[in-house]
Amino acid sequence: MPQPESATESSKAGKQALEDSEYGPRVPHEWMILAVVSLAQLMVVLDATIVTIALPSAQEDLGFSNDSRQWIVTAYALAFGSLLLVGGRFADLFGRRTALISGLVGFAIASALAGIAPNVGVLIAGRALQGLFGALLAPAALSALTTTFTHPAERNRAFAVYGAVAGAGGAVGLLVGGLLTEYLNWRWTLFVNLLIAAVALVGARMFVPNHRPEGRPTLDLPGTFLACAGLFLLVFGFSRAESEGWSSPQCWVSLIVGLVLLAVFAWWQTRAEHPLLPLRVPGERNRGASYLGMFITGAGMFGVFLFLTYYLQTILQYSPVKTGLAFLPMIAALMVAAQVATIVLLPRVGPKPLVPLGMACGAAGMFWLTGLELDSTYAAHVLPPLLVVGVGMGLIFAPAMAMATYGVQANDAGVASAMVNTCQQVGGSIGTALLSSLAATAATNYVKGKPPSQLLQAQAQLHSYATAYRWSAWFFVAGAVICFFLYRPGAPKGDPEGQAAVHM
Repeated sequence: MPQPESATESSKAGKQALEDSEYGPRVPHEWMILAVVSLAQLMVVLDATIVTIALPSAQEDLGFSNDSRQWIVTAYALAFGSLLLVGGRFADLFGRRTALISGLVGFAIASALAGIAPNVGVLIAGRALQGLFGALLAPAALSALTTTFTHPAERNRAFAVYGAVAGAGGAVGLLVGGLLTEYLNWRWTLFVNLLIAAVALVGARMFVPNHRPEGRPTLDLPGTFLACAGLFLLVFGFSRAESEGWSSPQCWVSLIVGLVLLAVFAWWQTRAEHPLLPLRVPGERNRGASYLGMFITGAGMFGVFLFLTYYLQTILQYSPVKTGLAFLPMIAALMVAAQVATIVLLPRVGPKPLVPLGMACGAAGMFWLTGLELDSTYAAHVLPPLLVVGVGMGLIFAPAMAMATYGVQANDAGVASAMVNTCQQVGGSIGTALLSSLAATAATNYVKGKPPSQLLQAQAQLHSYATAYRWSAWFFVAGAVICFFLYRPGAPKGDPEGQAAVHM
């Protein structure tokens, strides 16, 4: 009947007008923007793991040493981790689209350079440039999402998708890296970025608006130096610990000086006229809890991706492709959990029960993995804990990323987004160093005083993996406790603290 239909349309229009007055008008093509930024984020996250599987082939092709092989991974991590905050502030000052397009073009050029590398020096330089432009790209993508989706229902759906991409990207990288290395060539693990970047670049130019503040942009130069130098030395120190051991003077000098510089940076941000990281951003409880949660998850997840990859390939004799496929059920569980957590549960109960529960699932899955034996099977012994970990990561990634930028001022969205990536990156570096060191020590102690044999070596490897899983589990236990007490109870209802300066 026409009358009721007209009344329904009028009611919808009134509801729409009320939402627009409260949250602002909707951004055109918002779901296309989500596709673009998710693609950009996938490219950045992929590169953290996709090249790892290709390293043996690259080493054989270019003939470089094991020390050089370590720098192919470290160069990316150093540039990415140390420049993220600057990349986030660049997006705030010069516009989301400008930062996104610059990052995409630069990342593609760096990938091409690394892909055609005739020697290891060019390959390392290309990886460092990838990290540099990734530090510009990742916060620009997340901040574009933050400023695009202001209506709660759409925002939750968008962050469910984005969080699933961010959480699953590492495992997808293992699969794609294995496929490309096995059926094409190791160089295609780098060339594939050209295709992804080209599609994302077209979308960015067509759909992403270029929000930027009025007036002349001002960058906090002392803060930039302190943050970049401090983060660089911190990531470098932990990378030295992984490769040289904790007795390395380089490791401890880098860590101590890095921590001092970051402490000075925090002090300077209370006095700078235009701070690189306004303390109102991490000062709000839900955002601060999300940053800590991402830091702990970055450290704990390393146990799954690296040591389980070793277990599948060295103990169960899986090929790189089969190893990548083994992680697919975890990705599926992560994506489903992320959708349910962010769309259905977060608006009703808030982050307080979700993120700690995700941490608890991560801990349970890791403890479960410590039971793997030399004759364990995938279906009976690997798959169940992998599914539990996947559910846990889905409950952490999407809600934590949504809350990490919730209520933040538009002019701070870039640096708030950068903090998420910085915490995850630095957490991953710490997890890499600590777990690798603990696993190596466990393997050495296991073989002491025993007659050498192939079986003993396999048992020592298995014991070292179990040690890494156990420590990862304790990371998640600590994360569950910290997040439970830090997150505000109840569903998010706006954020007055995020709208006013916090001076500390």
